[in-house]
Amino acid sequence: MVDPRLPAWWLEDALADEEPREAPPLGHDLEVDLAIVGGGYTGLWTALALRERAPERRVALLEAEICGAGPSGRNGGFVHGYWASLASLRPLLGDAETVRLCEAAEAIVPGVRAFAESRGEDVWLRERGMLMVSAAPAQDGAVARAVEAAAAVGRPEQAVALSREELARRVSSPAFRDGVFFRDGATVHPGLLVRALRRAALDAGVELYERTPVRRVRDGAVETAGGATVRAREIVLAMNAALTGWSPASRNLTNFGSYVVLTEPAPGLLEEIGWTGGEAIVDGRMFLHYFRTTDDGRVLMGSGSGPIGFGGRVDGRFSRDRPTAARAEAGLRRLLPGLAGARVERAWGGPIDVSADHLPFFATKPGTRIHYGAGYSGHGVGPSWLGGRILASLALGADDEWTRLPLATRRVPRLPPEPFRRLGGGLVRTSIMACEAAEEQDRRPPLAARAGAALPRLLGMELGTR
Repeated sequence: MVDPRLPAWWLEDALADEEPREAPPLGHDLEVDLAIVGGGYTGLWTALALRERAPERRVALLEAEICGAGPSGRNGGFVHGYWASLASLRPLLGDAETVRLCEAAEAIVPGVRAFAESRGEDVWLRERGMLMVSAAPAQDGAVARAVEAAAAVGRPEQAVALSREELARRVSSPAFRDGVFFRDGATVHPGLLVRALRRAALDAGVELYERTPVRRVRDGAVETAGGATVRAREIVLAMNAALTGWSPASRNLTNFGSYVVLTEPAPGLLEEIGWTGGEAIVDGRMFLHYFRTTDDGRVLMGSGSGPIGFGGRVDGRFSRDRPTAARAEAGLRRLLPGLAGARVERAWGGPIDVSADHLPFFATKPGTRIHYGAGYSGHGVGPSWLGGRILASLALGADDEWTRLPLATRRVPRLPPEPFRRLGGGLVRTSIMACEAAEEQDRRPPLAARAGAALPRLLGMELGTR
């Protein structure tokens, strides 16, 4: 077992080929038109959209560490929209709004491609689609629901059922029962993408200040921990999991830990199991496994079963939780036994901001010009492209195709207050994990575990990373 540590391999690899050039911390007061807090995907996409649409406006971006040090440099690199979530979105949004959101999100992968090509950046973009596989009888329903939902809205091509034999032709595993193929899916190198966005923002004239943590935000001003104040009419908070401690976002968010392990390059073993098409893969669990290959023949396996947060705190449990990293490695060995000879080289983790309905939300704090977005629920690489456009429109006061999306208009369910959120969430998490472990061993889960796992659905909530 490799102990999890930061920085993530993605960021180390991206920085190895980049001339070190940190932006200076902000050491003086500043007045700009728009201030963005957060230098990850959401903040950088927002900055680029603002500079493109309002080039006359002065934009400053503040980042507590360096761009990419947070979730944008730690994730699995899955780029997709919402066709894979169709079954869970229909009861939440209705068919018409669900399809409208899914169709809008079809622009994500082409948008990332266009950005990379226009900049001459290699971000390891591979547009090979995504598979959901069933690896236990209890997961068969997730695959079936995905296929049925696409057919029900008249878009069967978005979720194509695969038999065990058809699935084995894409990737061979004795654990896989059947699956579904989503053509809306790609993978990237997260570190290369976030650093490419950083370079583009600097070239676009965004004023970037790294190593500049923010202490307080109020309407019209951002105060840094170093004592500087940024005055701006429009403020955008793009802080991902850190927003779980800020009201009003805290009413709708909690944090979960998500961990990954990364193997050494093993292209020969990938050929042996036939996984040479580059498809991203998830299984049918609630605390899903997510796995993909890389351009140099590595395999990344992730587990969204990490610890749950309390009161918005982001602490060492989200980056140093050895049991969750061990579960990710156990998933690798169980789901892909043909890779038994591939040594795990690295492990790392981080917090994901999970909303009550598993969709991100974007809004303006009432009575202010403070705009914010959060709640990606472990699926933010692609939707952050949408988020940047929504936040740019909110900051510019626009009423357009972006601000009319359900991500910006729906009523977001609230989570229970603390300590009930942490205690109840911990109980349900333990129950779900017990159920999934039993199901994968072909055992009936204990009654208490089944009752605890059913609780979120009875309350109209979602839990986990699905």
